[in-house]
Amino acid sequence: MRQNEAGLSWRQALLAVFFASSVANLAGLALHPSWWIAPGMIAGWYVADLASGLVHMYMDYRPCPPGKRLNDLFFYTGSRESDEYQTMLRERMASINAFERLVYDFKNHHPRPLALGRRGLWRLIGSTLIVAGLPLSMALNLSWVVWPLPAGLAAAVFAFTLGASFAQLFHASLHRDHNPPPIGLMRRLGLLMTPAAHQLHHDTLKQDFATNCGWSNPLVNRVFALLRERGYLDDAGLEPSS
Repeated sequence: MRQNEAGLSWRQALLAVFFASSVANLAGLALHPSWWIAPGMIAGWYVADLASGLVHMYMDYRPCPPGKRLNDLFFYTGSRESDEYQTMLRERMASINAFERLVYDFKNHHPRPLALGRRGLWRLIGSTLIVAGLPLSMALNLSWVVWPLPAGLAAAVFAFTLGASFAQLFHASLHRDHNPPPIGLMRRLGLLMTPAAHQLHHDTLKQDFATNCGWSNPLVNRVFALLRERGYLDDAGLEPSS
């Protein structure tokens, strides 16, 4: 098996495990009906939105590692399909770790929002799925057998897990002209925000950092204002330096 096929295989396997784990948790909720499930779902979705906002705010303003010449990529004026740019991209990305690449990606999408919309599924959700989504989902699987949580709390954990796992996918959907039907349905239901609402963030980079449904933006905006008052979140962090 070639290396690319092997990589694709384990990624597909993780996605399949996460899907199966999520279905099992949904079945667990169905087997424990309660009036608390609906408010638990709403609470979990809100917390996932809040997490998306706080993470987005931190990543936007966290400085890129100095001395890595990431500014050469960020301010490149030629074709990004050119051999020159692609070679530079590989070299610069190889010089930083996976987390620093995420930090750069958050900044890079501000002047080029459509670039995020072109990202593949795994690039958008892979790191979140491995670090948080799958462990949380499987922990909830285990709880049904070992020590069942109250239905409302289990519903909150389930909704948070889904919202957090797919946060960057939801974010990317705000920068695409065409999305799968479920995205459109969730927007109509108010469970996902609209591109027009998200544009308020891009207009200033100082408000509305949440990218799932936007319910938590009033709170996130207050946190941002408080941190700015105390001298944190300097504008210099919005762009990579030399």
